[in-house]
Amino acid sequence: MSAPAPPRKRFGQNFLHDRRVIDGILAAAAVRPEDHIVEIGPGRGALTAPLAASGCRLSIVEIDRDLIAWLPQQPWWREDIELIACDALKVNWTTLAPTPLRVIGNLPYNISTPLLFALLGTPAPVRDLHLMLQREVVQRMAAQPGTAAWGRLSVATQLRARVEVLIDVPPGAFFPPPKVQSQVIRVLPHDPAPQLPRSLDGLLRQAFGARRKTLRKALSGRVEAALWAAVDIDPGLRAEVLSCADWLRLASAVDAAGYTAGDG
Repeated sequence: MSAPAPPRKRFGQNFLHDRRVIDGILAAAAVRPEDHIVEIGPGRGALTAPLAASGCRLSIVEIDRDLIAWLPQQPWWREDIELIACDALKVNWTTLAPTPLRVIGNLPYNISTPLLFALLGTPAPVRDLHLMLQREVVQRMAAQPGTAAWGRLSVATQLRARVEVLIDVPPGAFFPPPKVQSQVIRVLPHDPAPQLPRSLDGLLRQAFGARRKTLRKALSGRVEAALWAAVDIDPGLRAEVLSCADWLRLASAVDAAGYTAGDG
């Protein structure tokens, strides 16, 4: 059996090997035989092997051609594992439906945010996600209003899902060790999926892009003066103070007032 190729920097590969972290992820996910697990970025199979042993329906997404060839040679491999040789950002998740999907992944940090929102935005049923992400990203996703970490990512994530921080992961848990701290999170998409105002992302981008300015100045030209009183939001505040409910109320009012999508 050939040895696996070394980690490739262009794929952002950092292979998990710490038994404590592996066991912690498996315990948190509590996989059952009736589950449909989709693992993104199996690497050298640290999670894939115990997932295969659980008896669940298992689909894995891998882009590295060497690993695509190497993984099916492993003694734990099952013939019914679905190997999707693809960039995870290009997967059509609806083809894996109708069974609700449970997603597990040690995500490459360079694609973690767009991939997260692709999964939260797919019409395919996604029950939960257990993901390894850069700690800084997790802290922004799970932040509370009024804190320095609260921003566009916080609001956009929490309006779509509930986020639970599970495990701290040091660089030494990987080979090669990354230069950042990591955390494992559980993401539980809201059910039913919310229909968010079309102006929301544009408002968040503009307001948090000028977070030192007041809302009145940051959103000048997008929110009419009379609208602030109608939504009961003080335009003298800054973006980081507003809650998810505030942003939802503001964006809904902007939509109703005739917002045009523009760059939002």
